[in-house]
Formats: sequence, structure tokens, C-alpha cells
Amino acid sequence: MIRLENIKKSFGALSAVDDISLHIRKGELFSFLGPNGAGKTTTIKMIVGLMFPDAGKIFIDGQDIALEPISPKQIIGYVPDSAFLYDKLTGMEYFQVIGNFFKMSALEIEEKVRHYQEILGFENWLNQRIEGYSQGMRQRMIFASAFIHEPRILIIDEPMVGLDPGSARTIKRLLKEKAEAGTTIFLSTHNLNVAEELSTRIGIIQKGKLRAVGTMNTLRGQVKSDGNLEDLFLEMIESDS
Repeated sequence: MIRLENIKKSFGALSAVDDISLHIRKGELFSFLGPNGAGKTTTIKMIVGLMFPDAGKIFIDGQDIALEPISPKQIIGYVPDSAFLYDKLTGMEYFQVIGNFFKMSALEIEEKVRHYQEILGFENWLNQRIEGYSQGMRQRMIFASAFIHEPRILIIDEPMVGLDPGSARTIKRLLKEKAEAGTTIFLSTHNLNVAEELSTRIGIIQKGKLRAVGTMNTLRGQVKSDGNLEDLFLEMIESDS
């Protein structure tokens, strides 16, 4: 579903992403880990088409996004690390805007909003302006807007920011259910417990290079340790620093 072929991205002398290749399959929940400045968000922005690689190719469901920039976006739901919301709109108006982007009918939008408002618990403030929302409310809105068109691919950058423990547990359950139903999920997070709990495979990036890719058992074999993901991650990053 997602394939990166030797992608590179530099900002001046800084090589932010350096020759990364990855293949994320249908129904896989792939966690992309790395320290601050490792290249995670830059990689994600290239996958969703907000940046262009200097070299290499990105394929979404078999389509080269450099050649077909529009249609792949129709099957992607994106949760950025810092979301922009239209503060003067109400929550419902915002969902209508998002639904229109994905060519959903008014009835489809209403049905999906009703579905996710029950799960994520935002029915009490759906008709209030977004400018009055808390950080946690905004994050739940962003998730619902990424889910509303039932995308085949979810790209998520730091999912748990601003969420209380109950909402975080709900999001984790939703992500598990969607992956089990065949949705491909590319997840970047600093929360290693979340990554270990949810992931089918894990990739670790350091200084723009892919340091390791595999299941927990594969990663344990690489560092010859039976520790948890935090132990493995720190050992890999420190050995490469």
C-alpha cells in the first residue's frame, strides 16, 4: 500500500532523509520511531504530498504520487503532529468541509459524524466554534476528520498529544480495529509503549537513515537483547550516536 524507494530530502547542508526504502503492506500497523530531528515528520510529509523528495519515488496503492498527485490522497487519512483547524467554524461545519473534500454526500457526512461522535465523545460541543475547544477536543476532532471518509491508509504523526487516558485508550482500540479490518497504518510516535502495544512492525530512523526495520523479535535479534522496545530503541540510537 505504501512503498518508498530510495527517497532523499535535504534542507541546505542538512540531509533530513537519506536514501530510505520501505514497503508497508495492506492491514499493517507500522510504527516509525526516532529521536527529535531524525527525519520522521519530513518522511511523513513526503508520503502525504506536502513535500517532494529530492530523489526517489513514493507509491501509494501502486500509484506514483509524483505522476498521480490527487487520487492517492483520496484514500489517505492524515493526522499531523500539529493540526490546523478553522477556528471560526463549528465542529459540524468543519466536518462538512472535510467531507466535501472527499466528495461525500451530506447524508454520508452526517452518518459518519454521528458514528464517530459516539465513539470519541464530542456530541456536546459539535455545534460550538472550534476556537473554544481544548487541546484534547481538537485532537479528537482531527482523528474523526481523518476517519470520516473511511480511508484505506492512515498516516498518523504523534497520535496521543493532548489526549486524556480514556481518549488515548479509545484511539488505540480504533487503530487496532482498523488495522484488523485491512486499513494500512503508518504511525510516528515518541510513545514507545504505544508503539510496542500496537505495531506489527517497527522502523527506527536516526540522522535521516533507516537504522532497523522488523518485528519486536527481529529487533531483539539485531541487538541480542530480550528487553522491551524502550531498551531496544535506546541501545540502537546510542550505539549509532
